[in-house]
Amino acid sequence: MRIGFIGTGTMGTPIAGCLIRAGHSLTVFDRRPEATAELCAQGAVRADTAFSASRDGEVVFTSLPGPVEFEAAMLEPQTGILAGLQSGAAHIDLTTNAPKTVARVAEACQVRDVELIDAPVSGRPPNMTVMVGATAAAFARYRPLFDAIAANVFHVGPSGSGATAKLVTQYLGYTNFIASIEGMLVAAKAGIDLETLAKIVPVSAGQSRTFDNIARGVFPGTFAAGGTLDIVAKDVELACQLARDVGAPATLGALASDCYKRAQAAGWGHEGFPVVARILEAMAGVALRTGGKE
Repeated sequence: MRIGFIGTGTMGTPIAGCLIRAGHSLTVFDRRPEATAELCAQGAVRADTAFSASRDGEVVFTSLPGPVEFEAAMLEPQTGILAGLQSGAAHIDLTTNAPKTVARVAEACQVRDVELIDAPVSGRPPNMTVMVGATAAAFARYRPLFDAIAANVFHVGPSGSGATAKLVTQYLGYTNFIASIEGMLVAAKAGIDLETLAKIVPVSAGQSRTFDNIARGVFPGTFAAGGTLDIVAKDVELACQLARDVGAPATLGALASDCYKRAQAAGWGHEGFPVVARILEAMAGVALRTGGKE
């Protein structure tokens, strides 16, 4: 299949690589030309614009930072993706997106007889999860592409459903991370050995995948993680906005969002998201390293 792929960053590159290895012909574009080098070495062709990457594609993928970047890339009149897509083509968006943005762009796609499929992902390819918002027919038609990039493929429902599911999972995971940090700070101030507690939590009621980042990134003080603070802060705020849009409570999410925003204000946006621990550590007067005080 002829595929256009726009956004070959940390997530886009390995996902596009899976599609190449599955036998598809890719034309790739990124605003940073050097970001396409790895894929070009695997046989992809580099395009000069998103328009040209989309022009001959039966399917075009995007993997972009967020809703603002996605909408701009799709709707730019001269060099945008939608301007390049042919009638009858499909667009698959892997971005962690806002359902309202998906709905607006889907309307523009319908005018040009292009099907927009929202398919945000979680994890890393090829073992990641993809949450698909599409008609049943479109999901069935493009299921082989999803199977090529992910181990867990879910048809959530119609257009926008995938974006909603992804924001809910982000809300759960990264609100929980703030609670996990607070719990560990309680333990530190109460004199509990943190390394022992970190072994207890994964086999007890406090278990969660995001908790594992404490031992990996917070204890050593590297704050390394698969996602940056800027990305996580953006996703949590999008999830809180979704809650407001549908009239659902998001009290814990609002508090968590405030913590992530404070860490951004401190200038840590490009670091791994566990750096948010420093905000809570400062409030507690305790560092979650070796139990020493700050």
